[in-house]
Amino acid sequence: MSIPPPAFSDVAKASNDLINRDFYHTAAANLEVKSKAPNGVNFNVKGKSSHEGSTAGSIEGKYVNAPSGLTVTQAWTTSNVLNTKLELDNQIAKGMKAEVAADFVPSSKDIGAKLNLSFKQPNFHARAFFDLIKGPTANIDAVLGREGFLVGAEAGYDVQKAAITRYAAAVGYTVPQYSAAITASNNLSVFSAAYYHKVNSEVEAGAKATWDSKGSNNVGLEVAGKWRLDPTSFAKAKVNDRGVASLAYNVLLRSGVTVGAGISLDTQKLNESAHKVGTHFEFNG
Repeated sequence: MSIPPPAFSDVAKASNDLINRDFYHTAAANLEVKSKAPNGVNFNVKGKSSHEGSTAGSIEGKYVNAPSGLTVTQAWTTSNVLNTKLELDNQIAKGMKAEVAADFVPSSKDIGAKLNLSFKQPNFHARAFFDLIKGPTANIDAVLGREGFLVGAEAGYDVQKAAITRYAAAVGYTVPQYSAAITASNNLSVFSAAYYHKVNSEVEAGAKATWDSKGSNNVGLEVAGKWRLDPTSFAKAKVNDRGVASLAYNVLLRSGVTVGAGISLDTQKLNESAHKVGTHFEFNG
């Protein structure tokens, strides 16, 4: 594998994205506005209205200084949380990225601080996440890759307790046309198998099965597909073992304007109000 393998959380990314992304029924309405100022600062404004009636949003500014590898991001949310992030890429060592993230709640004076490190090489990808305030705690994961085969592991450590708090493992195989992965999370108690297939330039298909060894004996199953209708639009569909079917449609109306719509139907409760409808609007300036 000439390029670095994916991060541990992305070993099954292709199937997870197909099953989870671009299904717009999860919120009643989503709005995202992106723009770039003449000085190079990128702005991103997000807003979401849930099915329960609550709303949430954020405004974010990001500045990237390519020669120094420094990226500065500042965000302010509607819950009055200030998020600041500093990133330094390929400066400490080749393939290493360091990130310092801090959040501050003015009303309560609560402060959070995290240090994240990632290191990529042609056959190796490792990450470390340190919560400097709570715990402190550390979460470390690593993936080895060769000729499409992937092997990864993850562990969490609490410094005060001097104990491992979580661990997981994953194996996978990925090539441009298809990928497969098996993961064992929640201290090797939740097992999942995922498969993704790019049938052709217009059709993608995937499935995921999950079993919780500490829960019931039932296996959860999700099957999804994506169809590229034309160069500016696509449709997606998925169904799970509980009989919940979801449909989504995304179209680029014109340059910089994208609209999405989705619906979720509980086929076992068609006469009840268990269905959800959502929309998504995205503007790029």
